[in-house]
Amino acid sequence: MVRANGAVSLRELARVVQTSEVTVRRDVRALEAEGLLDRRHGGAVLPGGFTRESGFPQKSHLATAEKTAIADLAASLVEEGEAIVVGAGTTTQELARRLARVPGLTVVTNSLLVAQALAHANRVEVVMTGGTLRGSNYGLVGSGAEQSLHGLRVSRAFLSGAGLTAERGLSTSNMLSASVDRALVQAAAEVVVLADHTKLGSDTMFQTVPTDLITHLVTDEPPAGDERAGTELQALADRGVQLVVAPAGPGEPAAPLPGPRRPHPLRPPSVPRLADLRPR
Repeated sequence: MVRANGAVSLRELARVVQTSEVTVRRDVRALEAEGLLDRRHGGAVLPGGFTRESGFPQKSHLATAEKTAIADLAASLVEEGEAIVVGAGTTTQELARRLARVPGLTVVTNSLLVAQALAHANRVEVVMTGGTLRGSNYGLVGSGAEQSLHGLRVSRAFLSGAGLTAERGLSTSNMLSASVDRALVQAAAEVVVLADHTKLGSDTMFQTVPTDLITHLVTDEPPAGDERAGTELQALADRGVQLVVAPAGPGEPAAPLPGPRRPHPLRPPSVPRLADLRPR
């Protein structure tokens, strides 16, 4: 699975082989010792340095339950009548499917998949950038995409990527995609990153959003025992990133975050609006 997809989560492996995450984690350790793969926070990748990017067919089957939970939370943060930008990615595609129900929304995107998800939403206006189609993620890239964003100003940008660290922020494996994502960020007053736990601690070649520009991170609860992912979340909070964390699945214990916590809640009793999460 790792060879085919480039990366895979421990949860996904456990589901496929029908065993516990504890057993999968032990087997992944043994495979890493043999040099067959590298462990990452909550998953495994092909060995050798930076995480490489998988194609859309592979990525669409990775961490599907986590992406659904993240998309549900992120959609609840969008208000009626807003103007937002949404970048390319499988998680943002899930978000777009839920945005179809938000009246008066204007969505600017460089993603054919996001636009397709909103194509029949009568109360949502979709504005697409220009650019050259990148087949691996169905996103528009290049100077045409970037120039079409010049002079644009919206309330928020919703972006995903291949990796996220507190030290470096959001990153991706493709230079053209990174450049367009940076242009999307420049158009927005706030930046919301959508990243499942398998991306926490992963670093890829091209930085798209430095940590100090990330306003909010919407993510899922790391698996129990994944201390490194919890540590990364705490480090992001310590850098001022506001966290909105989807709870663990049914019967799955939540992983506690180590160290001192910021005053804002990581798992609020009701989903907060972005305005409620701003520091007072």
